[in-house]
Amino acid sequence: MDVDVVIVGAGAVGLAVAASLARNGKDVLVLEAASAIGTGTSARNSEVIHAGMYYPTGSLKHRLCVAGRRALYAYLQQRHIAHAKTGKLIVATSDAEVAKIEAIHAAGLANDVESLVLLSASEARAMEPALNCTAALWSPETGIVDAHGYMLALQGEVEDHGGAIALLSPVTRVEQLASGGFRVHTPDSALACRQIVNCAGLYAQRLASRIEGLAPAHIPKLTLAKGNYFSCAAKPVFSRLIYPAPVDGGLGVHVTLDLAGRMKFGPDVEWLADTNPDAIDYTVAPRRADAFYAAIRR
Repeated sequence: MDVDVVIVGAGAVGLAVAASLARNGKDVLVLEAASAIGTGTSARNSEVIHAGMYYPTGSLKHRLCVAGRRALYAYLQQRHIAHAKTGKLIVATSDAEVAKIEAIHAAGLANDVESLVLLSASEARAMEPALNCTAALWSPETGIVDAHGYMLALQGEVEDHGGAIALLSPVTRVEQLASGGFRVHTPDSALACRQIVNCAGLYAQRLASRIEGLAPAHIPKLTLAKGNYFSCAAKPVFSRLIYPAPVDGGLGVHVTLDLAGRMKFGPDVEWLADTNPDAIDYTVAPRRADAFYAAIRR
């Protein structure tokens, strides 16, 4: 074998997997199709550290979010990576939405999410005077992180432990070897490994289909949704993240902050008919501003 493990994809997940394996003595190689780390979905998100109250109790999302959030804060502090535990208010703007945030509160308690508190409208406005709400759920464990700084730290850890990251190295084919393990092909090379980890993000299904002998039944259907964002040119009026009661398919248009305190709004949910990740148009249509404006005012 040339290496113990090949990880495909140098986003946040792939780099975290590689760092963990390298830390535990594995010889790892990360193959990345792009010219830099973290240029896919890891570069297009709210950079929010979620507390774990939204997910069904006992699900992998619940268990990994809560355990991962605790481990992530410890890692960020240990490695001096920029982050802030801003906290988050999930707000109900009508009596009908109060039941939604009460259900989120109950799920959060069942999921062992720390320090969740239901607030009245006046209590919430005492924290954020610009807020309009009927009631709110306060999550002090929610925060934000410099996603690229986090990935650079993971890359450094991989390399410090003898691992390597190969950029401009798309995987074209994966053979299963009769003696066990795999031979991974790129346009320029082929190497043998004991294990392969698929962290290819939007291209995970495409990569899975290139693993010879893997039955199509093991490849989940790909459905794409695009989240649009708008920035705010005005002076920020909130010091915490503000989320509405959830909507179908997402968490609703919310207010997030960057580490400089600037506000941005989003994402919404725009379902895409095309399932080709290469065909995604990442530009934001200005006409969507009307719906954003209504959601933000509400």
